[in-house]
This record gives sequence, structure tokens and C-alpha cells, in this order.
Amino acid sequence: MLFSGLSFADEATDISRLLRTGQTAEALQRVEAGLASKPKDAQLRFLKGLILTEQNKNGEAIAVFTKLTDDYPELPEPYNNLAVLYAAAGQYDKARAALEMAIRTNPTYGTAHENLGDVYAKLASQSYDKALQLDSNNATAKLKLTMVRNLVGNTTGGTNPKVAANSAAAVASAPKPAPVKPEPEPAKASDAAKAKATSEPVKVTEPPKAKPAPAVSPDKDEDEVMRAVESWAKAWSNQDTSSYLNHYAKDFQTPKGESRKSWADERRSRIEGKGRISVKIEAAKVSVDGSSASVSFRQIYTSDKLTANSRKTLVLTRQDGKWLIKQEKAGG
Repeated sequence: MLFSGLSFADEATDISRLLRTGQTAEALQRVEAGLASKPKDAQLRFLKGLILTEQNKNGEAIAVFTKLTDDYPELPEPYNNLAVLYAAAGQYDKARAALEMAIRTNPTYGTAHENLGDVYAKLASQSYDKALQLDSNNATAKLKLTMVRNLVGNTTGGTNPKVAANSAAAVASAPKPAPVKPEPEPAKASDAAKAKATSEPVKVTEPPKAKPAPAVSPDKDEDEVMRAVESWAKAWSNQDTSSYLNHYAKDFQTPKGESRKSWADERRSRIEGKGRISVKIEAAKVSVDGSSASVSFRQIYTSDKLTANSRKTLVLTRQDGKWLIKQEKAGG
């Protein structure tokens, strides 16, 4: 899948130059002009989010990055910058969730891993401080709070988030997002302030696959199951029918009891060459029982001719080290 904004490389460079010189109003005008002719361009939309952040219009920036994650869920950078904005507003749970999505999209995204560690440190600091409010003589909580503060620092003000460098992919550079302001609370850690945002041009690329973890804890099993379902939805969205069909088990129970070949031929005819297809998964609930699992979720299907919002349940089984779909159920 090619990056849709490559044709705007020169324009993006000019816009970034305007940003570096503080000409945000003109930069925004240039972005809006570009988006008028190509409203889906990921690069220009990403730059718009950066410009709005630079102008301290964090609410609008969040809206831009959120829509980018909807339209390009395979990109980790918008999730990362969303996390920085959420952290700036003290919404650390939302920041954590956004960073986890960035890492799930690209497990080798080092900036997101570091930022997630900073957010966890902030959450830990808040929890230890709460413990001390409840019991001021809790020596263990005091020690842990001190350790967290020593780890991430304890400055009295925020600092500009650092820009993640990736010169190999650079089309244009952009200025740093707005500083993360400290919260007026006793337990203070600078992890949110140090969160790194990326101003690198986003790329629509296939993210590296995570190496399977040897542990067999329920949480890891649930993560593996969820990754399998998301991969299934992505293959469907990309109209990669071979990959899509490979997500089904050998003993898959076809909906009408037809043969596996007849069912597969019918699925190919409904997926291939149908223009744009988007399949999104929301509000998923995972249940794992040994080598069996079920995932209930809301499926948002969009194509050139149809939009459908429905509940679905997938029953999966572990075969040859992979979670594969054994049955599909409507509702659930």
C-alpha cells in the first residue's frame, strides 16, 4: 500500500519550513489548500495535527489525529501524538491506551515504548501518592515514590516533547508539539512532559510482526487472539483474500453447511474487485479457555455501496501455534 502523500512531498517540505519559522497561520492555509484537492492525504492531515498542536488548539489536534487512526489504523505515529496530547491534559489512561495501540500496530516503535514507560511512571507516582494520603506512615510507598521521581525526574515545569528522528523516511520535518503542562498535584513526575511526539511524515507500510511470546498467561493468550482477529479484519479491508481465508481453521463450520471450497469461492467473489472496503472492530470482548477462544465485538463494515454496523462473535481454536476461526456467529 503506497503512501498517499508522496505527491505532496514538496508541499509538505514548504509547510514544515513555515512551521519552523513560526508562520503557523500560513502553514495551516497551505495545508487546507492541499487537503481541498486531496482530503484523504495522510501526510497533509498529519501536518495539520502538528500545526494545531503548535497553535495550542489541542482539542482540534486530537480530533485530527483521532480521525487519522480511524482511516489509517496501521499507522503508529498518530496514536503516539494522541498520547502526548492526552498526557498534556492529564488524561493518562487515554494516553496509555493510545500508546498500546501504537505498539500493537508496530511492535518495534521505540518512541511509543519509551512514552508508555513514562506514562506508567506517572500513573505509578499518582498511585503511590494516593497511598501516602491514606497512610502517611507507609514507608514502602514513600520509597517507591522516591524511586519513581528519581527515575523520571521531578521538575517543576513541563518541557517540549522530543521529536522522534527517522531520517530514512523523512519527507519534511516539523516543529515540536506544545509543551506538556504539569498538573497542580503533590506527587509530581515529569514523565508526561518528556513524552516524545513524532513530527515525521507518516508512512502506510506493513508493520513488522511481533515475535510470539513463550509465556502462556491468560492475558497473553487474549492479546494473541485479539491480534489474530485484527489481522483478519485488516486482510479483509485490504481485499487480500488469500490472507483473509488463511485466518480460518481447516474445520471451519461454514454458515450454510456448504463445502469449504464453495464458501471460499463465494467469499472471493464478494471481496475482490469491489472498490473500497473497510472493516473495523470496536468494543471487543475476549474469552479464552485452553485452546479455544471467543471474541464478541461490533463490526463496522463500509464499502462504496454499503455501510453496516452489527454485532459478531468469532469462535477460534489454536492450531499449529496460531489462533484460527472455527465459527462465525451473528450477534453476541
